[in-house]
Amino acid sequence: MRIVTVRRLSQIFFLAVFLWFCITATLGTAWWQLRGWPINWILNLDPLTALATALATGTLYAPLTWALVATFLTLFVGRFFCGFACPLGTINQFTGWLGRLGQGPAGRVEANRHRRPQAWKYYLLVFLLALTFMGSVQTGIFDPLPLLHRSVNLALFPLADNCLGVLSDEPRFYASVWVIGVVLLGVVGLNLAWPRFFCRFACPLGALFGLLSRFTPWRIGKTADTCGDCLICEQYCEGACRPSGKFIGSECVLCFNCLDRCPVSRVTFAGKASAAGEVWVPDLSRRGFIMAGAGVLLASMWGVGGLAGANRDPSLIRPPGALDEERFLARCIRCGQCMRICPGNIIQPALFEAGVQGLWTPTVNYRIGRSGCQPNCIACGQVCPTAAIRPLSLEEKQGLGEFAAQGPIRLGTAFVDRGRCLPWAMDRPCLVCHELCPVSPKAIFTRTVFETIRDGQAVPARVQGPGVELEAPISTEANLANGDYYLRSTGQPEAALRRIAGLAGTRLTLERPLAGESLPAMGARVDIVVRLARPFVDAAKCIGCGMCEHECPVSGRRAIRVYSENESRSRLGRMLI
Repeated sequence: MRIVTVRRLSQIFFLAVFLWFCITATLGTAWWQLRGWPINWILNLDPLTALATALATGTLYAPLTWALVATFLTLFVGRFFCGFACPLGTINQFTGWLGRLGQGPAGRVEANRHRRPQAWKYYLLVFLLALTFMGSVQTGIFDPLPLLHRSVNLALFPLADNCLGVLSDEPRFYASVWVIGVVLLGVVGLNLAWPRFFCRFACPLGALFGLLSRFTPWRIGKTADTCGDCLICEQYCEGACRPSGKFIGSECVLCFNCLDRCPVSRVTFAGKASAAGEVWVPDLSRRGFIMAGAGVLLASMWGVGGLAGANRDPSLIRPPGALDEERFLARCIRCGQCMRICPGNIIQPALFEAGVQGLWTPTVNYRIGRSGCQPNCIACGQVCPTAAIRPLSLEEKQGLGEFAAQGPIRLGTAFVDRGRCLPWAMDRPCLVCHELCPVSPKAIFTRTVFETIRDGQAVPARVQGPGVELEAPISTEANLANGDYYLRSTGQPEAALRRIAGLAGTRLTLERPLAGESLPAMGARVDIVVRLARPFVDAAKCIGCGMCEHECPVSGRRAIRVYSENESRSRLGRMLI
C-alpha cells in the first residue's frame, strides 16, 4: 500500500475519532452519550498542553502523559502528528486541496513556496511559553486541538442541536460564540489562499513539533544533490519545506507527497541526511525572539492589573470544582469540554470578565441556560482534560458523608436587588426564588408584610351582601383574585382583613363578608391591601446554585443575582473583608 494512502486513512481515522468524541461528550441516556468514551484522548496527546501546564504548575497531570507518546514518535520520525493525526491539519489540507483545484503547475509551486513568515509560529511558541513561566497558560487559544474542540463544541454542534435536535433535546446557546465561529472560519478559509495557512504560519504546536524533529534520525531527503526542473515535489508539498532544494526539516509535515510523486525516485525517507543539504529551523531573527519574550512582561502587567483580590469582578463565577483563580488560569486550555457537557447550558465562554488572560475560559451564566447548577450534577469536573476543574463526587459537592463538616461546594452567594424585586420595589406578590431554592432548610426565607396598594388606596365602594361594589375599576394590572389581596375599611388599620376571592368588573367577592363594618352608601372608602412575602438570603446556607436567578420573573437584569462571595474555591472570595 502506498504511504500516501496510509497517511490519508490515518487522517480520516483521527478526524472521525475526534468528531465521535465530540458527539459523545453529551449527557443523555443513549448508548453513545458519555458512556465511558475517552473523550479527551486526542487532547491528552498534545505535548504543548502537557508542557505548558507542567511549566505553569510544576506538575504533570497524569492523563497528559499520553503526550509522551506523541513526543517520542516525533523525536524518532519527525512531525508525523501534523501529517497523520491532527484533525485540524486534515481539515486545512482538504480545504487547501479544494483551493488548488484547477490551478496550473506554476500556481501550485508559488502557493507552496517557502516564506519567511513561516517563522512566526516559532515566535508565537516562545511568547506563549514565556507566559506559562508567569503562571498564565494561553496556549489553548492558538493550539489547534483545543481550538478545534472549542469551535466544534460551541459553534458547530449547537447549530445541529438548534436546527435538527439530533445531539441535544433542547437548543443550546453560548455567549459571544460568533467570535469563536469567525476565528474558525478564518483558520479554514485562509487555506483557499495559502494551503495549510494556519499550520505553516501560526500553529504553536507545529512549531514545537518542528523543534522536536531537529534530532530525528529518520527524515525526508534526496539521494542526489542535483535535481531536474520538473518541481513536481514543490507542487504538492504540504509544509512548504522546499523539497526540491535545501530541505527545511522542521517544516516537513510528513505528507510524503514528494516521495510518492517524484518521477525519478530521488526522494527518500531514510536514516540519513539529504544529499542536497538541510536546514532544520527557518531563519529566525534575534529581534523576533526578543519580541516573543515580551510575554513575560505582559504576564507581569496582567498580574498587577488589579483583577484579583478586592478588585475582582464578583460576577465571575467558575464551575463547581474549579481551582482558585491563579491555579485555574495555570491549567485551563479553553477546550470547551465543560461547556458542552453541562446539562443546564450555564457554563459559558468568558470574554474579559477575568481579564485578557481569562479569554474563553469557562464561567457560569445563570440567565442563558435552562436552570441553575443542578445539585446532583458533577459532569464538568469529570471531563476537564487538565483538572482546572477538579473531579468531584456527589458527596463532596453536596457536603454529605465524610464531607459533612466542610459543607457543600459553594459557587457564590445570592443577593436580592430590592430596587428590582417585585415584592420590594413594586408591591407585587412573588415567591419564585423562595419556592425554587433547593437547599434544605432553604437559604431564601421570607418575611410577610401587608401593604396598601397605591392604585387601590381609599377606593369609593358600597357593601352588597358578601361582596363590595367599587365606584370605578382598579387600574392596577395585578390579579386581585389570586389570594394575596385583601380589603379593609379606610381609617380602620386594626380592622380584620377580608381576602378577595373573586373579581368581576367593579364587583369584588370576599371570602368573608364585611359584617359589622357597615358601609351604608356608595362613597364610603375601602383600602385594597396586598400580602407580600419579601425575600431574604441566608448567606450561611446559600450555595450559589443560581436556581433563583435563572427563574426570577424579572426580565433582563434579574432581581436576585449570584455573586462569587463565599465561593468554596478561594478564601479571597469570602463574604467579609
